[in-house]
Amino acid sequence: MSVATPALPARTERFWAALLAATLMNLPLGSVYAFSVLLRPIEQELGIPRSALSLVFGLATVGFTVGSVGAAFLYRVAPAPILVLASALVAASGIALAATASGLAQLLLGYGIVFGTGGGVAFILLQQGVNMLVRRRQGLVNGYMVSLYPMGAMIATPAFHACNEAFGWRTTLGGLATVLVVGGIAAALLARHSGTRLVASGHGERATSVATASTTGPALLGPTFLKLSATFFLAAAAGLMVLSQAREIVATYGGAATLAVAATTGLTGAIALARISGGWLVDRFAVPYVACAAHALALVGGLLMTLLPAPVTAVVGLGMIGLGYGFVSGATAGGIGIYWRPSDYGRVAGRTYIAWCLAAVSLPVLAGYLFDLTRAYDTAVMIAAGANVSGMAMALTMPRHGWRERS
Repeated sequence: MSVATPALPARTERFWAALLAATLMNLPLGSVYAFSVLLRPIEQELGIPRSALSLVFGLATVGFTVGSVGAAFLYRVAPAPILVLASALVAASGIALAATASGLAQLLLGYGIVFGTGGGVAFILLQQGVNMLVRRRQGLVNGYMVSLYPMGAMIATPAFHACNEAFGWRTTLGGLATVLVVGGIAAALLARHSGTRLVASGHGERATSVATASTTGPALLGPTFLKLSATFFLAAAAGLMVLSQAREIVATYGGAATLAVAATTGLTGAIALARISGGWLVDRFAVPYVACAAHALALVGGLLMTLLPAPVTAVVGLGMIGLGYGFVSGATAGGIGIYWRPSDYGRVAGRTYIAWCLAAVSLPVLAGYLFDLTRAYDTAVMIAAGANVSGMAMALTMPRHGWRERS
């Protein structure tokens, strides 16, 4: 006679709490995109050249990528709330270290390595937690998740500027460190309340997950991953060139300073909206079609600037390139949730951000070099258009269906 094993109590899952945790943490982390607001006051006080300060942002990008890739190795180290709080405290300590900097080395260590790495870990942990709970509209949810960084930059830019003027850049960074600590505590409590976990629990569940993934899902580093990463890289290279140098590009095409500033501010918001929309679109259309159409939009923007150079067409063209990048970014985040199982999301997403890091140090840097040589951005815009053509072709090689349809 066999004795029935008592059933374990059902674990309460609250998706809204996991999504709110990601929102509260990722908005202040998105302030990394507002680093340019800090350049002038730091340069004036510490006497650090602008070219050297650009290394701080570049190193933060590398740190974010390292943290994103490494986050998956921490899943079983501790529960999700503990890991979220720890990564938030690391990011905050990096900002605090930068706030007390007396030279470039301390800025590189605090803002670049410590803050960048802690932010990357926190971002992936929260993405993974949300994807373990989401049951429908995965594309929209993940598009929203990646839109939080540019939305955070929209909030941080005027706030940083006002604080710099009133109290100085050290107070600004000190305030950011405080916000990161408070946001980290709130995110950890919400992660605990949500009931999220970072890995599938139970031997049977893990075995089923592995067996199902082997028959219905693409390899983590297989052709689908490489094609998706390449499509993302080609869009990000053009988009990050626009994000990093939009003001100077508009000015080069004859635009007034007020137009250049307005275009730069509006572009950040447009990219945030496009990321949400790109995720929403892959819930309704195949990922390769959305990505190809987004690259085509960016291509039209590049051709418009090349064929009809003028201040107005420069603003419109840059907007189209930025929107194309935003759509691809959202489609990539949503596509990961479509192609791979929820338990694999963070691991795949972290590795995908390697393409984003490479994009940040490719065409944006080349565009600056070409401008120094020619005092114009024409060649850089044409290269971006070529990247969009390649992106269209690469996108159409990706699968149309994901593991959910096959299973």
